[in-house]
Amino acid sequence: MSIKKHIPNLLTSSNLVCGCLGIIYCFQGDFKLAVYLIWIAMLFDFLDGFAARLLKVSSPIGKELDSLADMVTFGVLPAILILQLIEQHETGPIKYIALLIAVFSALRLAKFNVDDKQQSVFIGLPTPANALFLSSLIFVFERFPAFNQLYFLVGVAVIFSFLLVAPLELFALKFKNYAWKGNEVRFVFLLLSLISIVFLQFLALPLIILGYILLSFVIKVTSS
Repeated sequence: MSIKKHIPNLLTSSNLVCGCLGIIYCFQGDFKLAVYLIWIAMLFDFLDGFAARLLKVSSPIGKELDSLADMVTFGVLPAILILQLIEQHETGPIKYIALLIAVFSALRLAKFNVDDKQQSVFIGLPTPANALFLSSLIFVFERFPAFNQLYFLVGVAVIFSFLLVAPLELFALKFKNYAWKGNEVRFVFLLLSLISIVFLQFLALPLIILGYILLSFVIKVTSS
């Protein structure tokens, strides 16, 4: 039995373990560690697909495992994180609105799995991008505590849950080749993102996701 065909699934499983650990640390109040685990999981999420293509060992099981891992790490974990943040302001039922993030993440992943049109574009905000935005709020609140308010958190939970399933076409950061022609938008976006991170560090992350949404909208409007 070839070992290499199990490497992508091992990386996907590592993504899932990060998600499970992140949920545990959320309930323990260690939000930063939970956020770091989301980001580490994103690396595993990238590497599993990269390894599958490199080793030419893609499989239907790998695709399903990837979705299940993403559901935990980029769906349930961000929902629990926002729920815990809301609970710092209000312990009533309103905190459970954060669970919309998990529900709509599941819908987003299910739609992606059955939609053949989402090869070069995404329809709706991808769950890793959504998780990146939500997790980065920890550092925004640390620098700008005025944003750490009940209705801001509730609003973010509702809006970004909607964006997961919105009929919004977003460009995919998938390179078929690395030539400039045909990849202009991707290269420019990645360069601007890198510059933002250099100057703003963690505070750049929510701006990068908002810029990604805005840029995709502008591209769609100008090309129509």
